[in-house]
Amino acid sequence: MATETQTGLTGHVRGVTVTTLACLAGVAAAVVSAAVVGTGPEAASSVRTLAFLVAAIAGQYPLLKAVGVDVSEFGAKDHLYVAFMTFSLWFVSFAILLTTGASL
Repeated sequence: MATETQTGLTGHVRGVTVTTLACLAGVAAAVVSAAVVGTGPEAASSVRTLAFLVAAIAGQYPLLKAVGVDVSEFGAKDHLYVAFMTFSLWFVSFAILLTTGASL
């Protein structure tokens, strides 16, 4: 019987937390991009939308720390995973918003 107390999140909960936050940040970045830049044809080539993507990627790390994920243990693979998942969900969500012409 172990008497030590474990601090932080278990491996599975940590992975689910990181994945969920990355996906939600990507969708949020797409919605903010569409709301600020628009969903017209000119918005598809606007570089300003990438600023929201970068802000979403960078803004995740303080949130991860706040929910108990030790980001000091992250390696290059973890950072690339967060960036890729955020980009993927941003890209798909923003593309859907652009093709439907949704007004936000």
